[in-house]
Amino acid sequence: MTRPYNFSAGPATMPQEVLEQAASEMLDWPDASGKRCGMGVMEMSHRGKEFMSICAHAENTLRSLLAIPEHFKILFMQGGGLAENAIVPMNLSGRRAQPGQRGQTDFVVTGSWSQKSLLEASKYSDTHLAASSQASAFTDIPAAATWDLRPGASYVHICSNETIHGVEFQTPPDLKALGSDAALVVDFSSQVASRPVDWSRVGLAFGGAQKNLGPAGLTLVVVREDLLGHALSICPSAFNYQTVANNGSMYNTPPTYAIYMAGLVFDWLQRQGGIAAIEARNIAKAQALYHAIDTSGLYVNHVNADCRSRMNVPFFLRVEALNEAFLAGAADAGLLQLKGHKSVGGMRASLYNAMPLAGVQALVAYMQDFERRHA
Repeated sequence: MTRPYNFSAGPATMPQEVLEQAASEMLDWPDASGKRCGMGVMEMSHRGKEFMSICAHAENTLRSLLAIPEHFKILFMQGGGLAENAIVPMNLSGRRAQPGQRGQTDFVVTGSWSQKSLLEASKYSDTHLAASSQASAFTDIPAAATWDLRPGASYVHICSNETIHGVEFQTPPDLKALGSDAALVVDFSSQVASRPVDWSRVGLAFGGAQKNLGPAGLTLVVVREDLLGHALSICPSAFNYQTVANNGSMYNTPPTYAIYMAGLVFDWLQRQGGIAAIEARNIAKAQALYHAIDTSGLYVNHVNADCRSRMNVPFFLRVEALNEAFLAGAADAGLLQLKGHKSVGGMRASLYNAMPLAGVQALVAYMQDFERRHA
């Protein structure tokens, strides 16, 4: 079956073979030996041996894929990236705080999502804007050497890939080189599993699953062990990282089916050759689309070349009156969800791991044909 190409920013396209496997196991899940258990994953007790084996496999596969060191805990949680904007400061901000004082947290704002993170964290901590690219309309990333980092900050927060503005850190900043011993917190919701992670620079990374890892409902948190155990008294027990870690992500009922689906995606990533192979594919996809934009007279991308996102490519038609015709023609061609975020307009193509190169090539061919017809 030939499916349309779904360029949605999330929930996003998933590998077809993963969806087909899930469909075949919907009513009766087989274990590793192929033995059927008589029920689907959605019907399983989260503490039963069947689901416990699914969860353990997903965690172990992810640790191997992302080369996550043993001194980091992998937590399967709920609430999405937006909830983590509150959960992170409730867990980490008080780590260095004096009695009776709010903990200090520093933020580098490079787009809408890091803006939201700063605003939410201000409810629980003494937030500080260490750097911002708002003056450039979020088309670049402030040089790390210019960041105003406080010596007493518990952590420094970045969003490694801004889904709306199409700005991406190509590597995590080295806070030690900047003279800071704060923990680096990374919202990697739309970057996770698309490239390797330098865990020596990261204290905590979190992300919603619905872009590169699976369906909505699951939130991934990878946290260094020494950052556990510092939660504020107001932190709900189910969101206390120490509690979640102590209970193997089973303190409350986790999003079982989303974990199962993520595990299937992790297996698929291994079959593709792992993170190095998927990164090479992502580079090729992004280069193809950016080249088409940059050599066009109709389309434009405003992001500085050194921080363009591989995952989310916003672009604009120089003749805005053609926007609706472009989107209608794209849908007719089986190219879906290309409308840009309402806050910025234009178009946006999300090129997550499950988007094949053929989908990008089809989009490029359509863009070039549309431009010829409307020159």
